[in-house]
Amino acid sequence: MNPQKVLIIGFGSIGRRHANNLLRITDVQLIIFTKRKNIKPSEFYHYTKNKGRLRILSDFSECLEEKPTIAFVTNETSLHISSAIKLAKRGIDLFIEKPLSNSLRGIDSLIHIAKQNKLVVMVGCNFRFYPPIQKIKELIDKKLVGEIISVQSENGSYLPMWHPDEDYSKGYAARNDLGGGVTLTQIHELDYLIWIFGPVESHCSIVGKFSRLQVTADDLCASVLKLLGNVIVELHLDYFSKPYYKRIKIRGSDGLIYWNSSKNKIEHYDNKTERWKMIHIPGNYKLTGKNINQMYVDELKYFLKCVDGRIRPMNALKESSTTLRSALNLKSSIKMR
Repeated sequence: MNPQKVLIIGFGSIGRRHANNLLRITDVQLIIFTKRKNIKPSEFYHYTKNKGRLRILSDFSECLEEKPTIAFVTNETSLHISSAIKLAKRGIDLFIEKPLSNSLRGIDSLIHIAKQNKLVVMVGCNFRFYPPIQKIKELIDKKLVGEIISVQSENGSYLPMWHPDEDYSKGYAARNDLGGGVTLTQIHELDYLIWIFGPVESHCSIVGKFSRLQVTADDLCASVLKLLGNVIVELHLDYFSKPYYKRIKIRGSDGLIYWNSSKNKIEHYDNKTERWKMIHIPGNYKLTGKNINQMYVDELKYFLKCVDGRIRPMNALKESSTTLRSALNLKSSIKMR
């Protein structure tokens, strides 16, 4: 059974996405906490039909008086933990948008409060719900290419095109003071690499601002990681690439697995047969257009199922804090400008 009331903290692009997906697939009442003054009916899914389910408030105490049972923390990264602690103390289950935070401050306290109040807490990393990444994890778990030796992972995009109708330089992703920067904002790669292959044991990184973008945070992260089992990873993240492009190449003792966002096909090379073949990806779709919302819907359904069943979700606080620690270590490895 779905919860009666859900609180959304922050109403930027990701808060809006979660709000509209909740309107689409549930019958919950939504409370939206935001300081924005210019919210338009067009920002909501079927506003005329759903306006009775919406309350938009600018006072946090008033939001709590509504007694929500679940909260989505989607405000600036630097405010995630302080917001989550206030909510957890009220016994509210939490979905915290990635990254968990921009520092480790307060995370142990949040973990303690969540455990004490028996809360379901999940940190959102939507690419765990993207069919090619899920399929790659399945293939690695089945040891399709034997023991993994090395991995190359890349995520390049152009920050000004993320939200073309907004001033990118003022958004949290561009600002170091709000917890932005490519290493944390694009933590997806690090998250699924750790999810698939295991934790980071050592690393070396060059992180900094190298482009002409008007940002105060890092716009490039180039790293070499050693994961559990001596898996060597070359990781590239940037804010200045056109077109948007993601890829992962996995070299094992028995072959190779390759995927990129342009072709959006998983290719497998078998060392024994010396041949390539395509791997079927159930429910696949490209990272363009409206279909991209499906991974967020699947993520939401999974989280709500965990809440309803009081099940510990994947990417709970301890797991996510380990990934965050690794990301922060990359940022502090070698800083260059």
